Amino acid sequence: MEHSRPPATSPSWARPRQWARAAGRLAGSVLFPDSCLSCGRHVDRHGALCAACWPDIAFIEQPLCAISGLPFAHEFGGHMVSAEALANPPAYDRARSACVHTGVARQLVTRLKYNDRTDLGPWMARFMARAGRELLAETDIVVPVPLHWVRLWTRRFNQSAELARALSAQTGLTMDAGALVRRRRTRRQVGLTAKQRQTNVRGVFLVPDEKRIAIEGRNVLLVDDVLTTGATVEAAARTLRRAGAARIEVLTFSRVVPGRDDEGRRGR
Repeated sequence: MEHSRPPATSPSWARPRQWARAAGRLAGSVLFPDSCLSCGRHVDRHGALCAACWPDIAFIEQPLCAISGLPFAHEFGGHMVSAEALANPPAYDRARSACVHTGVARQLVTRLKYNDRTDLGPWMARFMARAGRELLAETDIVVPVPLHWVRLWTRRFNQSAELARALSAQTGLTMDAGALVRRRRTRRQVGLTAKQRQTNVRGVFLVPDEKRIAIEGRNVLLVDDVLTTGATVEAAARTLRRAGAARIEVLTFSRVVPGRDDEGRRGR
């Protein structure tokens, strides 16, 4: 005669942990309810966009420049490089971005950076990983664009490091937030011309001596939230190159694309 096995029960020492996890999930649902990441409307699952906001994100797909990642308006076929990248080769090897810096994408970057919405990081990183899958396949180490310690202290976190940390967690790649530092505080890049941005960040980055072993001969993935004129990642890439990096790839959530900003969208 078979006897039914009594239902499995957790040992008494494990119950407090289970209660703590349940309490954490409950607290998370209260603090971050299932609302759209952009407009706040109710959605079916946490960390998603609603049906109205989703079409407003312009994801960057092929065709695009094989070096800069800038999208082309038309398909030319083959391995295409933009005239700008040919005339002025960047300090990095390749750059990719998940979407155009406009509309909802621009709003999400602003909320992550200035509104303490670090919960957006993992969601944004998933689309970065999709856009940069070729880059990630050859990456040895993930390095975020750093903030100066004064700005980090006032802002309390580095949005680029949050994205890099989420990418590291999702891909298993090593992330080193200290491999690149800012040696001096600079003006905010917002509102500066391309030439002013270049001057503003010239010579600002440094690879500490104790971190050179982590960079030399390695394929480095440089992570930032948005690529505007490229002045910041150019300065960072040159510093990493001088430290001996074998390859330098750039991955951002969004990028400015000429003619495809918010004003242009409203003007159509």
